[in-house]
Amino acid sequence: MGDSGVRGGGAGGPLAGVRVVELAGIGPGPFAAMLLGDLGADVVRVDRPEPSPLGIEPAYDIANRNKRSVVVDLKAPEGPGQVLDLVARADLLIEGYRPGVAERLGVGPEACLARNPALVYGRMTGWGQHGPLAARAGHDIGYTAVAGVLGLVAPTAATLQDVSLGGPDGPPALPANLLGDYAGGSLYLVVGLLAALHHARATGAGQVVDAAIVDGAAHLTAVLQGLLAGGRWQDRRGVNLLDGGAPFYAVYPAADGGHLAVGALEPQFYAEFARLLELGPDAPGQWDTARWPELRDRIAARFATRTRAAWEAVFAGSDACVEPVLTMRQAHAHEHLASRGTYVEVDGVTQPAPAPRFSATPGALRRPPARPGADTAEVARDWGVPSLAAEPAESAESAEFAESTGTARTPASPTA
Repeated sequence: MGDSGVRGGGAGGPLAGVRVVELAGIGPGPFAAMLLGDLGADVVRVDRPEPSPLGIEPAYDIANRNKRSVVVDLKAPEGPGQVLDLVARADLLIEGYRPGVAERLGVGPEACLARNPALVYGRMTGWGQHGPLAARAGHDIGYTAVAGVLGLVAPTAATLQDVSLGGPDGPPALPANLLGDYAGGSLYLVVGLLAALHHARATGAGQVVDAAIVDGAAHLTAVLQGLLAGGRWQDRRGVNLLDGGAPFYAVYPAADGGHLAVGALEPQFYAEFARLLELGPDAPGQWDTARWPELRDRIAARFATRTRAAWEAVFAGSDACVEPVLTMRQAHAHEHLASRGTYVEVDGVTQPAPAPRFSATPGALRRPPARPGADTAEVARDWGVPSLAAEPAESAESAEFAESTGTARTPASPTA
């Protein structure tokens, strides 16, 4: 196995031996289960009979790597029992339904913990299990907006005076769904699951982990909340030290339309930045805040004289803290990431390698994205759950209908 943990053999990783049941969903729940799988857990994804609402080709659904899949119709008579048979042998469970749906389907915390008192039952939602908005639909953009996180994200440009460029009074930027779904959601769910697993193994008592994106996203702002309370942070975007307000911590366009990210905060790094950029001895001082607009304009004018590649060459090997702003495909080929194996290509699909890295128990990409239902027999054998391999029960009425029409039984879809 290489340093990046690609195609590792066996079931290695620090979570080897941990069994996870994932009730299929979209977004942060599957990503959390993928992370556990990357670290060696045996993840069984319980897929629904119908295809994913996102319509992603299974081979490209990277969030389903390092998992095995079974298909269970939770509205069929045998469905809840099949899931509970898996639960009886699991350490962790992940579900991402709206509050109350798992209970109605017969696989809520009470039923699962009755079957397995040591189970850690992870609930992944946007609004959480209680509160005025708990039952409402939502997505990353709304959760981060309410949590006070989206409002922090100011698009950075050579000038922040033009609202169309995302100035302090313009609209916030949209960092895809990274801040809410994955940072405030998936990662907090995984932390909660592993902490509760530690407790369960010490005491034999499982519990429910309520991972709400609004809670996790809000928690990410802890340091900024302290700065705000201490008068060191303005409650506006694009006017603070770390949100593009400072001219030496911002993004600038080069002559060819490429962009450079400048993070020259410390005096020694800023001095190197100013020297290599050739700002000149008459440039405003780094902390002369009254002249920051002038300093920003001068920095922008210098960057506009050369291409991004030319500036990369100027700053190469220095501590000026200037780096190119790369697209995802450009990042794949960056020499540093390539040397570390940060991105790897598996079966023609470029994807991030498992992270973080472990010296003794590295994670690995053991399996490609699971195809719905492809692993039913294998899971039934390995987990000792023969009910998964049994033929679905049919009522006399449905059997008679199938016989008379020559059609197969079509299971009802669960509601989430």
